Amino acid sequence: MNITNFEFKAKCADIAAAEKKLFALNPEFRGEDNQTDTYFNVPSGRLKLREGNIENALIFYNRENIAGAKLSDVLLYPHSPDKTLKDILTKVHGVKVVVEKRRRIYFINNVKFHFDRVEGLGEFIEVEAIDNTGNNSTEKLKEQCDQYVAFFGIAPGDFIKESYSDMLLSEL
Repeated sequence: MNITNFEFKAKCADIAAAEKKLFALNPEFRGEDNQTDTYFNVPSGRLKLREGNIENALIFYNRENIAGAKLSDVLLYPHSPDKTLKDILTKVHGVKVVVEKRRRIYFINNVKFHFDRVEGLGEFIEVEAIDNTGNNSTEKLKEQCDQYVAFFGIAPGDFIKESYSDMLLSEL
């Protein structure tokens, strides 16, 4: 599945307060997912295998490491949990880093909200304005993202430009 999205990630001092603020917009709660994202060595972009109790997917994406809302091109292959897939990817590419997180997931229409507690890194809010139908322009997706930057009162210094994987690798 090809997906285009605009997204931002930000450090969140009070994740419970941010989540409570979202409740005022009556989001659809999808659940709490304990996720393991295994990133593999690839020559360009990022390749990760997500294993969770809600979301399981092989994900390849390209995204600039810039602060604020940014465009991502994503290839997503949802699958049932399968140890063999991880074994093959590990043998072919080698593991780059593993990210463990607890994620609370909400949706409002095509916008997905993550309230993340990432092992070794802290708490974050991530918002993705998603187009998997080809019906939303990148301008509209960016507009939606910017709307939630304002809604949550995200300060410029709170934006995270890298992925969790890059952040963990820089800690090593």
